Amino acid sequence: MTDRRVLRGFWLGRQRYAAVHELQNALQAARSAGRIGDSVLFVEHEPVITLGRRGGGVQAAHVLVSRDALAARGIELFVTERGGDVTLHAPGQLVCYPIVDLSPDRCDVRRYVRDLTETMRRLILPLGVSGGMLDAFIGLWVDRAATHAWPGAESARDLAKIGAVGVHLSRWVTKHGFALNLHTDLDLFRLIVPCGISAHGVTSLFELTQQHVDVPALIPSALEILADVLGAESREIRDESRSLPAMSAFFA
Repeated sequence: MTDRRVLRGFWLGRQRYAAVHELQNALQAARSAGRIGDSVLFVEHEPVITLGRRGGGVQAAHVLVSRDALAARGIELFVTERGGDVTLHAPGQLVCYPIVDLSPDRCDVRRYVRDLTETMRRLILPLGVSGGMLDAFIGLWVDRAATHAWPGAESARDLAKIGAVGVHLSRWVTKHGFALNLHTDLDLFRLIVPCGISAHGVTSLFELTQQHVDVPALIPSALEILADVLGAESREIRDESRSLPAMSAFFA
């Protein structure tokens, strides 16, 4: 019998996107080289719009205001290597970046994307929100007309996305992850066509339940659920919110 995976969590606090992206790159390389074990980063980002690996064309058209207009509002624009279209990160959103080696037994990208979505689904269920998946679109969805009981995609009357997923894998080591809207300012999503989907809106835990849940409050449960979904064990969560530059330099 092989040993179970062990996930160690790191809380990075509220950070700008570029520094955390650099850290992810360093950790992914270190995990691929076997210098570190499986790690899970939790962060709350300053406002930023990110584009998937294609980064232009249709995706760029899904950013509805100019770069100058975004800068005037303190919102960055960043092109990444993850899959997917345009998305937005902002305070009040739980962002999770697993740096995990999926080999040898979980080498299936679609399965991994479902695992991240299932993690979000389980995380908000005790808070009174029941969500589910759609065949057509990635991410976690809810029916605003039936918040407490997911009716299924075919029966939903008012679909809205509460959690986004975008990943990048290198030699089966993961990077990027999921973003779950807790009390995010939903007006910011008017600046983009979220994930390139114009037919349905975006929602948050606060909009659905009027509960204001701070990001750090859900991190222990998020790590435990993610570990369970991946067939792993969860360990300590270290607060690295004041030592991010040191972490980045150490793994560079």
